[in-house]
Amino acid sequence: MGISTLLRVFLPFAAGYFLSYLFRVVNAVLAPDLAADIGVGPSALGLLTSVYFITFASFQLPLGVLLDRYGPRKTEAVLLMFAAFGAFLFSRADSLTGLVIGRAFIGFGVSACLMASFKAYTVWFDRSRWPVINGFQMAAGGLGALAATSPVEWLVSVTDWRMVFLLLTGLSVLIGLLVLTVVPEKKTAPSTESLTAQLGGIKEVFTSLKFWHIAPVVTLSQAAFLSIQGLWAGPWLRDVVGLERGVAASVLFWVAAAMICGFIGLGFIAARLSNRGISPALTSAVCMGLFMIVQFLVLVTPPGWYLIVWLIFGFIGTAGIIAYAGLSQLFEVRLSGRVTTGVNMLVFVATFAVQWLIGIIIEVWPLGPDGSYNEKGFYYGFGLILALQVASLLWYIVGAGLLKKRERSTSIRDLGQENG
Repeated sequence: MGISTLLRVFLPFAAGYFLSYLFRVVNAVLAPDLAADIGVGPSALGLLTSVYFITFASFQLPLGVLLDRYGPRKTEAVLLMFAAFGAFLFSRADSLTGLVIGRAFIGFGVSACLMASFKAYTVWFDRSRWPVINGFQMAAGGLGALAATSPVEWLVSVTDWRMVFLLLTGLSVLIGLLVLTVVPEKKTAPSTESLTAQLGGIKEVFTSLKFWHIAPVVTLSQAAFLSIQGLWAGPWLRDVVGLERGVAASVLFWVAAAMICGFIGLGFIAARLSNRGISPALTSAVCMGLFMIVQFLVLVTPPGWYLIVWLIFGFIGTAGIIAYAGLSQLFEVRLSGRVTTGVNMLVFVATFAVQWLIGIIIEVWPLGPDGSYNEKGFYYGFGLILALQVASLLWYIVGAGLLKKRERSTSIRDLGQENG
């Protein structure tokens, strides 16, 4: 593959995921403005921000069918127009209801930005390169997270949050047109599967023990990372650590930079270990275990250590994405779109629930005179989510034995049928 074709495939999809991640985490910086302008409390703020995830998740299963049937280029280009519409509605909203509707359209519109790229890469690149190219794709999302921190904070200082979303409206349209006009079509045999057969592929994925072996720990690990990094890290730094708004935005900037390093670095590590016979799924599980330790350190480390702990949080929190490539390798290529969208659906449903739940827990304690959140709410909210992740990791460890036992039984049965 020539460098020109590689860039034509990678850059437009990377731009789409940059936009998706910017939309995903921008409320971590804009939270004080939304609270002051619209008057939302922590529970409503959690709902407002997390509705992105539920509409995103609700389209993942049909998205997998569309990606496998019509391809990633057309699917993503059309959906990004809905993201543009949602950003415009958000910029004009004057109530919580209006913000929620706009945010819902945004989540729906960017629902293909990651999965479409993964599908394109399974078509264009050799499977041995999937962890690396997926890592670079995720790094593009990290750049979006960077753009949503200090740059957005500066932009709000010279204009307001409504103008930010008007600019995002135009950017959504531009990137959608880039995907449609720049990405080449891959000459492949047209799908001969009927719609019924394609829906049967979803059932094949969701009834597979291989899928459910790792899906729970990936789901909860990514839900914790996305929920905290995308919203609650900012209020934690402000109300628990005691940082001013501008300083907190700067810390979030460096957390996002660490996240970019994690996406690329862990992708290379997973690829290198895969060449030595260690599956990306196992590598991801080990790193997710380390991420749980880091979350515990966030809860127990003195405030003076906040920077190093949150940088490690940003780096190792990316580990769950490695499992996407690992899961794809366990299934036939024809199911790749449905595998990745299946696990992505679970991740984003869980993120919706986790992000909102943390807000509900925080609101149990009264606000401070200055509108600050009680730190006990953060500790109980973060601690509950950490406990759920530990339980899912234990299932992964126990499930490994069950999976091997089932594979052994299947092999014996098949051998007996051959001899018979």
